[in-house]
Amino acid sequence: QVQLVESGGGLVQAGGSLSLSCAASGRTFNIGRMGWFRQTPGKEREFVACIRWSDYSTSYADSVKGRFTISRDNAKSTVYLQMNSLKPEDTAVYYCASGFVSENLYARPDRYAYWGQGTQVTVSS
Repeated sequence: QVQLVESGGGLVQAGGSLSLSCAASGRTFNIGRMGWFRQTPGKEREFVACIRWSDYSTSYADSVKGRFTISRDNAKSTVYLQMNSLKPEDTAVYYCASGFVSENLYARPDRYAYWGQGTQVTVSS
């Protein structure tokens, strides 16, 4: 079992920045990738970014490329999401996820075994 706890959400004006954190505990050997997804009412969960734990390889959704950066601190078993140039359409509940996910499936939420409770990000116009 892996436990994930997100933090750092809040309210920010369009164009501003937020940094999210996700701390993992438990059987962290299960971590192949850690990623961020987001979800708004009436929509399915959307891939944002992920990082492969072994080699720091990262992937991003087209909608956030150039604005968001995912990084990790292996010693702390923590993944971060730095969000810059935020837009109102970035408003969502952001979820941290982990699992052993192959390269061609990293954007599919059903392939991640463990999930945090989510943290709300609201971007005002």
